[in-house]
Amino acid sequence: MERVLSMIGLAKKAGRVEIGEEPVGAAARAKKARLILLAADAGPSSARRAASFAESGACLLLTIPADKDRLGRALGRTSVAMAAVTDIGFAEAVVQKLAVVDERYRSAAEHLAVKAKRAQERRQEQVRHEKNLHRGKKRGAGRGIK
Repeated sequence: MERVLSMIGLAKKAGRVEIGEEPVGAAARAKKARLILLAADAGPSSARRAASFAESGACLLLTIPADKDRLGRALGRTSVAMAAVTDIGFAEAVVQKLAVVDERYRSAAEHLAVKAKRAQERRQEQVRHEKNLHRGKKRGAGRGIK
């Protein structure tokens, strides 16, 4: 579990984690949240709100086997009930580490692996497109379209 928490802390240092109810809700509504993490001892109202955020943001919600204090320490706070990872790479890494700790997270890890692969393909396509624009190539070039 310590590896999971240290990965979450690393994502926080990279600026890819939103902490607390309001920032998590804002990230989810803006479709920036990729993974919402809920502490195991979070209250029922927090769990209900986190589920609502995950549904509105079309992202994954996982209850992790760490209490609010341990999650808070990993994120540099005293106590954290929910946090959102906004980077797909970090989200995938966190869920992969959770899957190693507990087999229940295996399907979530596979789901995020597919999403991360698609995101990487989109980034590569964008880079190729920008190179082509820079070189002056047009979309229809080479296909008989002018």
